[in-house]
Amino acid sequence: MNPCSSILLTDLYQLTMMQAYVEQGMMDTAVFEFFVRRLPAQRGFLMAAGLEQVLDFLEQLRVSQAELEWLEQTGRFSQSCLDYLETLRFSGDVHAMREGTVFFPNEPILRVRAPLPQAQLVETRIMNLLNFQTLIASKAARSVLVAGGKPLIDFGLRRAHGAEAGLLAARASYLAGFAGTATVLAGMEYDIPLYGTMAHSFVQAHKDEATAFEHLALSQPENAVLLIDTYDTEAAAHKVVALARSLRQQDIMVKGVRLDSGDLADHARKVRRILDEGGLPQARILASGNLDEYQLQRLIGSEAPIDSFAVGTAMTTSADAPSLDCAYKLQEYAGRPCRKRSEGKATWPGSKQVYRQYRHDGRCDHDLVTTVEASGTGDPLLHPVMTGGRRLVPAQKLTELRQRAATELALLPDSLRSLEGGQAYEVRISQPLHDLTLAVDQSV
Repeated sequence: MNPCSSILLTDLYQLTMMQAYVEQGMMDTAVFEFFVRRLPAQRGFLMAAGLEQVLDFLEQLRVSQAELEWLEQTGRFSQSCLDYLETLRFSGDVHAMREGTVFFPNEPILRVRAPLPQAQLVETRIMNLLNFQTLIASKAARSVLVAGGKPLIDFGLRRAHGAEAGLLAARASYLAGFAGTATVLAGMEYDIPLYGTMAHSFVQAHKDEATAFEHLALSQPENAVLLIDTYDTEAAAHKVVALARSLRQQDIMVKGVRLDSGDLADHARKVRRILDEGGLPQARILASGNLDEYQLQRLIGSEAPIDSFAVGTAMTTSADAPSLDCAYKLQEYAGRPCRKRSEGKATWPGSKQVYRQYRHDGRCDHDLVTTVEASGTGDPLLHPVMTGGRRLVPAQKLTELRQRAATELALLPDSLRSLEGGQAYEVRISQPLHDLTLAVDQSV
């Protein structure tokens, strides 16, 4: 069994609350919404991602016999709770922003409407899936914005925080606009283009660099991308030029070289000159080595002759902002609007919709958060995606999600495209939502 699909991949209090709900007959419909309270530092926007995995989780929600037996053995749970879990299936409705949508604080990107025990139990995994992929897609989008159309490749699996994180980071970054990934399973699972070269160990395993380059080219004649900074970068570039002459006789072309250390801009200029003068103008230069969006911006700003970039650890872990201040909160129960009033963590009550308004030039102007009953102008951002525990539409291809993400980024105002975040985007709270909040507060 895949542990990531287990209903027990949750916080204990979800199960203890669910038991109390069941025992007290609190089975009426509840509405929960997932949103982000505030943006990480130097972020101007976030990009929604992870909905596909959430819908998979909800559709496949089951408690296995082995899990039931283990829960019973703990002595923590009543028979009525175990009986409820034995036949549990998610039967609720879900509205959500489509993956690739740009969003802002206090905007729900997912709404769950289901019997209270169900809606409560799924909280932890929903947050886990949406938080992570949204975090990575948002980080990756920043690199896409500064890359100026140059291909970006995910190289982050080896330093990801676990196998699932590495796999989902490949998906989220591709959705946000990366060209592909080095993670092979992501190619199989999500049809993401695969990219890869060689490691320094491959060079070190050979007695000399030229032989290592030759063996790689013979083994991968259609993808001869050679790592040239193991010893002396420029000396290795000359070896590539010399090798290319003999490889041509075997109809093998050197596709490119990779730089992984040192002053990448300086090395790229020197290597580009060596390759061009050596008759390899078609050979591309790929740069890697602990890159992030800030380094990309500097390298591209310096006009270094680098054709593509491999981005790893910083993106896969969202190193500068490793978490989101996100929440999944009860907004309505049994037809009664609810809200949390905790200091610094207050919520807006009721089921909500988000409408986006655009400027005359087509760029985003502002968003309006209002109640689902109130009308709004602009584009509604939350759409029905599941009813009665079943999807309404088939899963979209990642290529389609990438196109939406690209469109969303193109519609951002210039002030939000900078790495510093720029001027805060305006999110307006409607008068009907203010009125509902006041009514809820007066009823307590």
